Amino acid sequence: QVHLEAFGGGWVQAGDSLSLSCVFSGDAFSKYGLGWFRQVPGKGREFVAAISRSGLSTKYTTSVEGRFTISRDDAKNKVDLLMNSLKPEDTARYYCAATPTIYTTTYRLLQSDYDYWGQGTQVTVSS
Repeated sequence: QVHLEAFGGGWVQAGDSLSLSCVFSGDAFSKYGLGWFRQVPGKGREFVAAISRSGLSTKYTTSVEGRFTISRDDAKNKVDLLMNSLKPEDTARYYCAATPTIYTTTYRLLQSDYDYWGQGTQVTVSS
């Protein structure tokens, strides 16, 4: 059974950096495309970033482009999200997601594309 556990959230001030990690278990990590989403109360879950199986293809939502970096470590079965220059509008609960795919260079952008989800970790950015 695939399991994802995210951690690394916390409370920071605007302009600070924070790194989230998501540890994967239960299957061959290298078969999975990965993503990060976020959600604030009362709103739908929003795509943040995605990375392909190969790690060579990444995609970001416009609001985080240039500030966030998604990466994967297949030796440690984890996907990270490095968040720099954080803004109050980045405040949300962040979820990691995984889906098996035969394609090594494509990424997934939609919630419905992902089969497995972590429990989320809260990020709060104060102004």
